[in-house]
Amino acid sequence: MARRKKGRAINGIVLLDKPLGGSSNQLLQKVRWLYKAQKAGHTGALDPLASGMLPLCLGEATKFSQFLLDAEKTYEVTAHLGIRTTTSDADGEVVEEKPVTVSEDEVRNACLGFLGKSKQIPSMFSALKHEGKPLYHYARQGITIEREARDIEIYELEIHRIALPEVVMRVKCSKGTYIRSLVDDIGQLLGCGAYVTRLHRTEVADYPSDKMVPIDELVSLSEKCSEDDFSALDDLLIPMDTAVARLDAVVIDDAAKHRFDHGQSVSGQCDAALKESTFYRVYHENSNGDRLFLGVGEGVISPKDQPAFHDTDTVFVNPKRRVVYDLQA
Repeated sequence: MARRKKGRAINGIVLLDKPLGGSSNQLLQKVRWLYKAQKAGHTGALDPLASGMLPLCLGEATKFSQFLLDAEKTYEVTAHLGIRTTTSDADGEVVEEKPVTVSEDEVRNACLGFLGKSKQIPSMFSALKHEGKPLYHYARQGITIEREARDIEIYELEIHRIALPEVVMRVKCSKGTYIRSLVDDIGQLLGCGAYVTRLHRTEVADYPSDKMVPIDELVSLSEKCSEDDFSALDDLLIPMDTAVARLDAVVIDDAAKHRFDHGQSVSGQCDAALKESTFYRVYHENSNGDRLFLGVGEGVISPKDQPAFHDTDTVFVNPKRRVVYDLQA
């Protein structure tokens, strides 16, 4: 007989408003404990000196965390010119100081020059792995690892305030972009150096910032919960299919649901035309018109064991990440 997992089979996403200090994983484990969830995962760590939006996936939502990890992020950042540190933020040791003689226009032009696609060398104090260990593990031992420049893209960069030596910006960027490295690069371009004094993440994908919840509020709400009633906390959960909200949706019937649940290719109705090797959200619609999110499938040409469809709104998908619901929960 299979051993029952400890905790609740609760599925959803918490938009945590991460405070300064502490690691993302520590906060993840605390939220998991508050919810008594069977499993949990985050969608990209924030540095201890960074605050803001940290989506935490509970239960089956962890299967779709990669989609949020791959999504663009938006930050509010304050850069201090004239100083470089070992970590490119306030946590590091000062390695260089220079007078700030640049004008506001020169600062503005330098910042806006990073808009678009470029290459960026990750910081040695990043969580990027080398031989199974994060780079900061080596950096703290004084070891420098050769890093390859990576493709990044700055979609939006707005300068909110220039009060030299400080510059306050809003940056919307692709995954894998290190804001500390961006600020250091800006400082190097200006010839005076720069480091981050404040970093706050305001957006991940399309999640609204007004849905973020501080950890203290979660702790307070947990005190209102009982062993049989977690509604005070559960009401804050965002549906797990929001992690894949940008994917086109495919709706399948009862027979197809049975196939999908058993890992077989299915056909369903979709507003978009078939795109091979493209992911789709998959839903089952009952007789009442209610839809149940089943997971994510990958578009394929009609399998041999199913008749070909010529309807532009019919799509075949192979199950990739299926949701397993605990009906006893």
